[in-house]
Parts: sequence; structure tokens; C-alpha cells
Amino acid sequence: MNIKRAFIFVVLLAIGAIGFAQQKYGATIPWTTYEAERMHTTGMVLGPAYDPYKVETESSGQQCVKLGSKGQYVEFAAKAKANSLIIRYSLPDSKDGDGTNSTFGIYINGKFIKHYKVTSHYAWLYGKYPFTNNPTAGVPRHFYDELRIKGIKIAKGDMVRLKRDDQIGDDANYTIIDLVDLENIAPPLQQPTNSLSIADKSFLGSDFKGDYTTAFKNCITQAIETGKSVWIPAGEFKITGDILLPSNITIQGAGMWYSELVGDSALYHDPNRRVRIKGSGSNIHISDFAIIGKLTYRNDRESSDGIVGSYGENSTISNIWIEHTKVGMWIENSKNLKVTGCRMRNTLADGINFCVGMAQSTIQNCSARGTGDDCFAIWPTVFMKQVYAPGHNLIVNCTGQLPYLANGGAIYGGDSNAIKSCLFTDISQGSAILISTTFPTESKDKTINNNFSGTTIVEDCDIESSGGFDHEWDWRAAVEICLDKRGISGLEIKNLNIQNSLSSGLSVIAKNADGKIGVLTNAILQNVNISNYGIGVKGKHGLFISNGAHGNLTIIKSNLADVKNESADFSLIQ
Repeated sequence: MNIKRAFIFVVLLAIGAIGFAQQKYGATIPWTTYEAERMHTTGMVLGPAYDPYKVETESSGQQCVKLGSKGQYVEFAAKAKANSLIIRYSLPDSKDGDGTNSTFGIYINGKFIKHYKVTSHYAWLYGKYPFTNNPTAGVPRHFYDELRIKGIKIAKGDMVRLKRDDQIGDDANYTIIDLVDLENIAPPLQQPTNSLSIADKSFLGSDFKGDYTTAFKNCITQAIETGKSVWIPAGEFKITGDILLPSNITIQGAGMWYSELVGDSALYHDPNRRVRIKGSGSNIHISDFAIIGKLTYRNDRESSDGIVGSYGENSTISNIWIEHTKVGMWIENSKNLKVTGCRMRNTLADGINFCVGMAQSTIQNCSARGTGDDCFAIWPTVFMKQVYAPGHNLIVNCTGQLPYLANGGAIYGGDSNAIKSCLFTDISQGSAILISTTFPTESKDKTINNNFSGTTIVEDCDIESSGGFDHEWDWRAAVEICLDKRGISGLEIKNLNIQNSLSSGLSVIAKNADGKIGVLTNAILQNVNISNYGIGVKGKHGLFISNGAHGNLTIIKSNLADVKNESADFSLIQ
């Protein structure tokens, strides 16, 4: 390579790295993302493509790189020192839907480091919601999974190569790479004073065979009795049942990269044998570990695994990594709960959902990628008794990316909830932000109605490459207000930058039935800028009002361009 070509190559690699220092809104990201299509590669760049059921559409920037034969690779220069990396990859499925296998070889400056096995066992879903693992159902989604690697040494400027190194037993006929994250993680935390370890021999029992479920429960019991905290040391700890958290308990691990609660794949077909951390009290504090589930399918009749339950008053959940579970977190009946610094990856349903009876609680500085439903949601439903009047909840400084169903951030009712200072990118299966009455919020006897009240706020958010095809709703806008048989009153959408929308930039849509008409009132758009919309489908608009929408919307100092109002019963006030 001559000097001129080498210079161009380095410049392109630098352009391909997306550093956290460049972003205005969203979570504080301690990693740097490198897009595969901007790396040097001997493979084939795929995309961009925007149609549903394509791997390109589910890819970051709707592009990826396919390594179609053994020995092909992608390569990039590290912009900073790192000791860990994430590879977002896709392998083909097998005919029986159980997945195929392949091997990545990691090379630094041309030197072989290690082989890492990857599988599509936890990817690929088919058919209509809630989907199946049977490939004959067609219309596939959920193409991607991620490989998490720590203990690797990468210096600034090192050339990092990911190579398809097929080994004996590998049966994938291609490997696709979407992106790579490099991160320099801190050393593991040390056990705090006045704490009890779940790995202490006194909790294991004489018949211990590698399952830490009973040891974890015993440790919690003694910690409550003695006023101590619970410690999860670095390592993998198999969990095969509910871990119930009473009031006034603190559980800490050595870090989300080091302490892992891991499910048993042989038992994960039983909803009661999964990794489920279940709150049942107040003043609960959990932090600094990972939950690695083994779930491969979605069944909404089964209980969720991950972090679930009620956290009462004044609890905290911080620095938790969750993957391969049904949801990341499904939280009920909590007040002043703080969820901070958590990462949701490759779940079968929501990343984090604040559900029944959530009040004055916050999701802050969290990220979600590859979720099977909303990245972050506030849904004040009433399928169980609510302890607190739901409202005044906040999703703030969060980043949502690449769900393979649904939306980035969603609010489905309640009093004065808000989404602020968030970043949503590549939401190709729905809206980046959805304000909707689609899901029920009223009790059967109609004594409780948690529909929208007060002032719902969406402000200070960046939205990129969003507004894709929702299989049940057609194309959604990047930001959508959905009046589904019920009204929304009191909505402020301020200071949004919406770029490169796959469909319309912003829309108000209605679904009326049997005299049930939703009306939008007391709603404003202020300083909303929409640019470059309709890149995935023709005939879309900057602002679109559907036929059948009722109400009005006040527009203040906004750059919307191409406003299309199909409804005679909806007014735009400027």
C-alpha cells in the first residue's frame, strides 16, 4: 500500500468510528462503535435497504458486511485503548430453527489472538406476533446477536481484524457483521466490607453441584438477619429459579462485565427455572452484575425473566447488563425508583417497561439494543392492583437502538410522564418515539382510568433513521401520536431533531371504531426540525395527519416541510 492509499485508508477508518463525544443527547456511552460497512473488508457490503424482513434493515445504518467464505474479514484501526469488545453479528438459521455455528478469529496487527465460537441459536423469529421459531412461517426478523469479549489488549492505533475462521463443526455458510464496540473497562470491584458472598461455602450446602440458586437465597436470608449486604464475586453463577428480594437488601457484584448470573439452557423451557430477580419490598438496591438468560422464543402467557416485580419506595437498580431474557426489566408498583447505567441487549420483548402503579420513577443513562419490543416504555395498565397512582415518570438521557419490533421510547398513558434528552437511532420496525392509546389503561369496572392526563412531555431528543414498517400498523413515522379509540390531552413535543426518517417524520394517526373516537387536544410542537424523510418508502411527509384524526395541534417555530393533513376534523394552528 503506497503512502497516499494508506492515508486515505486511515481517514476512512476514522470516519467509520462513532465516538461518544460527538453526541448531544442520549446515554453516556463508554465505548466507541465501528460500523462494519466503513471498515476495510474482503467481504461484501450489503445495503442500504429499508424493506421489512431483511437483515440490512435491522442493521445499524441499514448496512452491514457479509463474509461469504472462510478467510474473509473486516479490519479497522482502534481510535482508543480498549480491553473489551462487542461484535454484533448474524448467522443463517438452520432448517429446524435451532441455529447454526461459526467461529471468529481475532487478530491484532496481523497477529492471531484467539478463536471465539458464535451461534444463531438465540436469533431468528418468524411469522406473526408473538412469532415462532419455525422457519416455514416466513417473514423473518431478529437476525442479530452479540458476542461479548473481555480480557483483550488493544492499543490506540492497533489494527483489529475479525476473520471468519471456520472450524470443525461449524455449519454457517455466511457470517454478517453489523458493528463492533470497543471499550476500556475498569478492573473488577472488590468485595465491600460488611457483606456476605453468595459463593461462601457456608451457603453452598453439602450437595452443591454448581447451581447457586439456593446459595443466593441463603445468603439473602442471612444478610437480612445480620444487617449486611450481598456480594456477587467475579465469575459465572448458574441460577435456576426466582431470587426474591425483600425490603432493605443491597446486592452488588464486581461489575457488569465480571459477575454473571447465567441461566441453564436445559431448564429454560420452564418459566419457573429461569433467571428472575424479583423485587418484593422497598429500599432495595442492586448493582454491578449481568443476567445472561437462555431464552429463544417469545410466549406472552409466560412470566417474564430478567428483573421484575415491585420495588416499593426508594429503590435503585444500577449498572446491570441483561441479555437473552424475555424482558430486561418489567417493573410494577414502585415509587421513586431509580434505574441508572443499565444495558439491555437482545431480549425477546421490552428492554425496560414501567408498568402497573409506577410513580415518580426514572430510567436514566441506560441503553437498549436489539430488543424484541419497546426499548423503553411507560405503560400504566391495570392487570393487577396498583399501589401507587401512576404518573410523573421519566425516561431521560437514554439511548435506544435497533429493536426488531416496536419502538424506541413509548408512553401509553398516565399523568405527566416524560421522555427527555434521549437518542434513538435505527428504529426500523416502528417509531423512535410513540405516544399512543393502543394498550389498555382502564380497569374492567371502570373505577380506574389511567389514560393520559396532566402534561406529557417529549423534549430535547435526537432521532436518526427511524420510522419503519410495523407488521400490524404499516409504516410508522419517526415520531407518532396514535389516537387509538381514546383521546390524548396535554402533550408538549419540544426541541426535536428528526433526520433521515424511513417513513414520515412525524404523524398523527387515528383508529376509530363503533363510536370510539380519540381526540388530540392541548398539544403543541415547538422547535421541531424534520429533515430528509421518506428514504425507505415513497409518498411520505414531514408531518402527516391521517384521515379520521380528530382534534388540533399547535405548531411553534418548527421546520416541518411538506405538511399533509388528510382529516377535515383536525386543525393545525400556526
